[in-house]
Amino acid sequence: MGYIGAHGVAALHRYKYSGVDHSYVAKYILQPFWSRFVNFFPLWMPNGNACLEHCDKHFNSNTITFLNEWFRINEKDCGFDFTAPGFIMFEEIPKPTSFCGFMFLLTSALLSVIYSPQLDSPPPRWVHFAHGLLLFLYQTFDAVDGKQARRTNSSSPLGELFDHGCDALACAFESIAFGSTAMCGRDTFWFWVISAVPFYGATWEHYFTNTLILPAINGPTEGLMLIYVVHFFTAFVGAEWWAQRFGKSVPFLSWVPFFNEIPTNRVVLFLMIVFAVIPTVTFNVCNVYKVVQARKGSMLLALAMLYPFVVLLGGVLAWDYLSPSDIIAKYPHLIVVGTGLAFGYLVGRMILAHLCDEPKGLKTGMCMSLLYLPLAIANVLTARLNDGVPLIDEGFVVVGYCLFTVALYLYFATSVIHEITTALGIYCFRLTPTWCSFPNHIPFFNFRITRKEA
Repeated sequence: MGYIGAHGVAALHRYKYSGVDHSYVAKYILQPFWSRFVNFFPLWMPNGNACLEHCDKHFNSNTITFLNEWFRINEKDCGFDFTAPGFIMFEEIPKPTSFCGFMFLLTSALLSVIYSPQLDSPPPRWVHFAHGLLLFLYQTFDAVDGKQARRTNSSSPLGELFDHGCDALACAFESIAFGSTAMCGRDTFWFWVISAVPFYGATWEHYFTNTLILPAINGPTEGLMLIYVVHFFTAFVGAEWWAQRFGKSVPFLSWVPFFNEIPTNRVVLFLMIVFAVIPTVTFNVCNVYKVVQARKGSMLLALAMLYPFVVLLGGVLAWDYLSPSDIIAKYPHLIVVGTGLAFGYLVGRMILAHLCDEPKGLKTGMCMSLLYLPLAIANVLTARLNDGVPLIDEGFVVVGYCLFTVALYLYFATSVIHEITTALGIYCFRLTPTWCSFPNHIPFFNFRITRKEA
């Protein structure tokens, strides 16, 4: 099935990304580092400035001025930028830096599964250091992706979809890595939830405000910094530090009531919910409410877009509650990966709806990711009729859940990439060389510029 209609294709050509980052840490500490780090990436294609410098070798300044003016006037009709002999311009393409960053987290998750299959046993200490380093590299590659796109003049709607799509999946894989570091066991799923909820809220807010707003303290900057500091810290103290009572891990706070007897990792979970998730979600809802009121829209329609995500969480929790084998504790990595892929599908559909300027409201296509859950719940209910043994072994059902979400996400990703590259006339992961020509061939220029076919 097609995901993008004629209206969506037209919207893709008009789309311009807008984002604001209010983080002081990013502005004064990380941005200078990222600006230098991006120079390590090769210029796989020349940007606009490089092209003008090359063109200047062939033409005088008056010619360059004339060409710039011609393209400014004919920007909508011209299929490609101009080029002289031996000199090529390129269409917009997504950068692979986000994909490289995503692979770092995939590697981190694989280390967790190898050395801590149930995420409740301590892995070797070097694994914690590897987790921290890989997360730092992910954050760096993800941050310089936009800088590399601007540096090479290669931003595109496909690049945004690819970047944020990788980030959505990264929530699951980093949750597995953190679960290994803090010996969270079944609580790993809840650490995924507290990363997915703000991410979905930010995507939902972006859909309505048309601007991705990152507050002064946000997940992509301070949140990730805190997590890789935790990984590095654990490399010195050991994962057992997180599994013991909070009063023992932090003796000078042992006087604090209630927290004293709770495992340290659960205290961290509680504090993150109170001081990070709730304020962030409140911020998202308030911003969407302001926009909806200003446009005299329906807040009910806006909230309806949260329905698939709420059902996804509710369905997985109901499945676990009814399960005779406690699936989240027994297969934490599979449940997190399967649900994370379903979440990635929901986020991808919402981002695509935003890029294609689709009407606000519930997208029924998003519910495709929920189809497996009723079957899984029905299977665990058969255990009540069969002396506590479900009709199909739950291990197979959990693996089937992962395979279903993998297949669904891959089909969506490949289909959308094909449709967007076809609509925009670009390639994914490689450049589009385009020789150009002038409307009427002018011999002394010794080159041509071709208008795009209607």
